[in-house]
Amino acid sequence: MTSETVCAGAAGTWLLGDLRVNRIGFGAMRLTGSAAFHQGIPRDRGQAIGVLRRAVELGVNHIDTAAFYFSRLRSANELINSALAPYPDDLVIATKVGPTRDASGAWTASARPDQLRGQVEENLRQLGRDHLDVVNLRLMGQESISEHFGALADLRAAGLIRHLGISAARPAHLARAQAIAPVVCVQNRYGIDARVSDEMLHTCAAQGIAFVPFFSLAGEGREAGAVHAEHEQVRTVARAHGVSPSRVRLAWTLRQGKHILAIPGTGDPDHLIDNLAAGSLHLTAEDLELLDAIDCTAP
Repeated sequence: MTSETVCAGAAGTWLLGDLRVNRIGFGAMRLTGSAAFHQGIPRDRGQAIGVLRRAVELGVNHIDTAAFYFSRLRSANELINSALAPYPDDLVIATKVGPTRDASGAWTASARPDQLRGQVEENLRQLGRDHLDVVNLRLMGQESISEHFGALADLRAAGLIRHLGISAARPAHLARAQAIAPVVCVQNRYGIDARVSDEMLHTCAAQGIAFVPFFSLAGEGREAGAVHAEHEQVRTVARAHGVSPSRVRLAWTLRQGKHILAIPGTGDPDHLIDNLAAGSLHLTAEDLELLDAIDCTAP
């Protein structure tokens, strides 16, 4: 499949609040390093900018990022700003707040509620925006989220944020957040071999909330990328269709609900095309039965 026949809109659209986006978006984490956003050697800056611009040309209008996506030489937000500003009117940029890293890249304690405004303002500065389309509160294992989410709700009321979401959350967190302000999306780890968020996926579907899975392609590799040996079922389906295992993984994820917004990330232009082509891959009933049988026991 050539780039001329690939479009991010092939899988359809969904709403983030009142913002309609194509269901295949782009995750910016990998732009800052070849292995993980805080490790490895960054890709060529010009290539990273080229991938971002090509993604938007091919219909990507939902980009996921964060101010804490940086390495020694690269900042995801700065790359997005350099590549895409002035931004297209239909481009939705979602970011995350909560985790904190020092200048060396080391993780520090999660932000206090009174520190979230500073994180929001840092994202605004780096992206060159006067407001953020979507801000997700990335939970770091805490049970209570009311103070943190309340602080973000205040920033939404002040006009700095348009919509709010939560990440790494359970249904109980969603209910607590919704008691404070509307939630337009949930970002959780989810994939063909990591279905630990099945309950949240179904809860979001019932309420019309976008579900945004991360690590769908990386599997157990998580931030480090797809370092695992691929499942034989995935390889079998990939061979049958003459496509990559990654395309099969992404197509399976999209089939789990029309409210799913995929955000595969890459700094490689060929991988970008392959990811977007997943929206046109038709998995048969036999394919799905084989893929659904994969052991998805989470570690």
